[in-house]
This record gives sequence, C-alpha cells and structure tokens, in this order.
Amino acid sequence: MIIATGTIEIHIHASRSLKEKRSVLRSILKRTQNEFNISIAEIGDMDNWKKGKIGFAVVGNDVGFVNSKADKVLHFVEELYLAEVVSSKIEIMSLSEERHPFQASENDSEEI
Repeated sequence: MIIATGTIEIHIHASRSLKEKRSVLRSILKRTQNEFNISIAEIGDMDNWKKGKIGFAVVGNDVGFVNSKADKVLHFVEELYLAEVVSSKIEIMSLSEERHPFQASENDSEEI
C-alpha cells in the first residue's frame, strides 16, 4: 500500500474575520474532496483569520499514481484562486503487507 500525505499552507488575502476564512476553507476542502475523492481537512492555524493549513491523504497501490494524484491536488488548490498557496509538502511512504506478530491468521488456532 502506498500512502501520500500532503500539507498546504495558504494565505487568504480577502479574509477579514474567522467566519470569512472558514467560508473560503470550506469551499477549498469541499471542492477538492469532490474532485479527487480524498481525505482532506484543516489541520492548523485555526485561530488565524489570514492563514490556514490543510492536510490531505491519497492511498493506492502504485507509486506513480499516488504521486500524480497528490501533485494534481496541489495544482487544483492553486488554480482555485481562493487563497495564495504559501508552501506545500508531499511525503510518500510504502507500507508492507507483512503479517505482524500480534495479528492472527485464519490458520492459527488456540488449544484450550
């Protein structure tokens, strides 16, 4: 399983209150989630009405696909022009499907 996690730091120039900031963020989050069917949420700078931090995750079984989708998410947020993207970061990791010692398989049984 391949997982890409990303963070996007944004600056909302037109925001004059937390209410306006949340309206812009809500629009970014909903439109991005609808476009890509990913997990996405506000993860930081919640009390700053000019700045925001968004986190998202993409899961798949191919590194190229996951990397491409994460890049497209970043580009999509930039192209919305609802806020300026100040910085972004993507991390990609691979989790093996090895059996862990605490997991029992179907063939394991306990004798009583």
